[in-house]
Amino acid sequence: QAMHIACEAAVIFAERHAGLAEQMAAAATDPQRRQELSAIAAICRRVPAEAPRTFHEALQMYWFVHLGTITELNGWDAMSPGHLDQHLQPFYDRDLAAGGLDREHAKELLSCLWIKVNNHTAPPKVGVTAKESGTYNDFTQINLGGLRPDGSDGVGEVSYIALEVADELHLLQPQPSVHISSRTPERFLKAAARVIRQGYGYPSVFNTDAVVMEQMRVGKTVTDAREGGTSGCIETGAFGKEAYILTGYLNVPKILEVTLNNGVDPLTGKQVGLATGDPRSFATFDELYAAFARQLDYVVDLKVRVNNYIERMYAKYSPAPFLSVVIHDCIEKGRDYYDGGPRYNTNYIQCCGIGTVTDSLSALKTHVYDSGAVAMDQLLDALAANFAGHEALRLKLWNRTPFFGNDDDRADDLMRRVYDSLYATIDGRANTKGSVYHLNMLSTTCHVYFGRMLGATPNGRHAHLPESDGTSPSQGADRNGPTAVVKSLAKMDQIRSGGTLLNQRFLPSVLASEQDLDKLGGLIRTYFRLGGHHIQFNVVDTATLRQAQQTPDEYRNLLVRVAGYSDYFVDLDRNHQEEIISRTEQEICG
Repeated sequence: QAMHIACEAAVIFAERHAGLAEQMAAAATDPQRRQELSAIAAICRRVPAEAPRTFHEALQMYWFVHLGTITELNGWDAMSPGHLDQHLQPFYDRDLAAGGLDREHAKELLSCLWIKVNNHTAPPKVGVTAKESGTYNDFTQINLGGLRPDGSDGVGEVSYIALEVADELHLLQPQPSVHISSRTPERFLKAAARVIRQGYGYPSVFNTDAVVMEQMRVGKTVTDAREGGTSGCIETGAFGKEAYILTGYLNVPKILEVTLNNGVDPLTGKQVGLATGDPRSFATFDELYAAFARQLDYVVDLKVRVNNYIERMYAKYSPAPFLSVVIHDCIEKGRDYYDGGPRYNTNYIQCCGIGTVTDSLSALKTHVYDSGAVAMDQLLDALAANFAGHEALRLKLWNRTPFFGNDDDRADDLMRRVYDSLYATIDGRANTKGSVYHLNMLSTTCHVYFGRMLGATPNGRHAHLPESDGTSPSQGADRNGPTAVVKSLAKMDQIRSGGTLLNQRFLPSVLASEQDLDKLGGLIRTYFRLGGHHIQFNVVDTATLRQAQQTPDEYRNLLVRVAGYSDYFVDLDRNHQEEIISRTEQEICG
């Protein structure tokens, strides 16, 4: 009954628009404008009450549904239209053949949708949420390319038109992403690379073959997996069939810090973890790691128990009847989206700072245990002092430790060990809807906030600076170029996640020529053949970012890639600006 009422409300909402358009048409003196308004009125009388027949009706149908979902829910719930290009392509083809549409008019209509999404921002954030991310982006991601349900290539003319729209408008949102499979034509990848070169931070690039395998691993059918894709930042899901719930972020480097303090948070002095032992008593690195793994299990167990309670509250007190209408199986089951209605009901824990924790463990293993050059007492004293009076030790840790992101197995094996521990403690835990938890490797911008809650770390990082973001190496620690970065990342079994996020920053000169774009395409293809899930690029030099800090009014349109979304650089707070500047500035594409 609630779903039926929600549907009636959506139809009434559209009819109000139709009525207004009819009034405006009657008052219009320009014949062309009168005709436009009459057409708008007719379309709003048609959709969403009935199925769309034309390209224009299909776009309007989507927009009404999108408004319905984001009005009903929190404005940051990342509602995605999925493979919008594939949905629109049949309407485009029919209208083109019938003579009712040409390419330029289709582009104009798609541009109107882009502008509507851009102008419908999320509500202001407050408290800790504002500290984590001050963006007004509502994380509407539009998937382009990928595969069709039958496994054929999903790229069509609408895919190219959408890239052109994104390039010409260069708006904050929606966020376009391109989905590259082994069947994707090089022309499409090259078209995406041309937009990347502009420096908007989009489109982000996803490996369709990996996305399909990720979904099939957790029990989705091959058809549902191919029809699925990514939403929000990098999250993999079955579009229209899944309740994909992000349950909050896990500060993994903080767990190591608590381990090094026998369960005490040095920031507050409170016992927040298990008393796993004085680290000075650990005779081997394996003993230290075992204590870290115990702390990790404890925190994840607490997190899951609290979240399951929250889930029950959502199901009882915060139903989403309109969203339930557009998600498969909710109607058939007679159950709400938050109460197990969708075909798939998956929870994810977002794990943050794997670069920071890997490098810190590498420093401990290298200098304390393997060489014995640094005593645990000495290191703990330096961390407690934020390296004041210990600069020589800090530089040694920063410059003479094998770091993740350089295709160095000494560090990358530790990354894999941490990732395996995260997988072992998270994957398969029961949620309240008959399904389970999985992990993904996404920080959004929590790595900045989490860094402020974190003291100095054994990799030479000063207290309160950002942690590494997503699955990216620690800022400034990737020193052997982007090929080494992707080879390090490929050692992570990303198919066992619900998504990974890799940021790279290139100098504009790196992508200056058409041959450079081919090299970028080669880097992406190589990473994806090795099993990578996602990669995205900032194409901007440090000098430009510093100048934008000095004269922000001159750089109001400077977009940068923050996490799984782009934002205006001058609208970011100083901490987030500095984090982006601190990312390694790659001077080669390979």
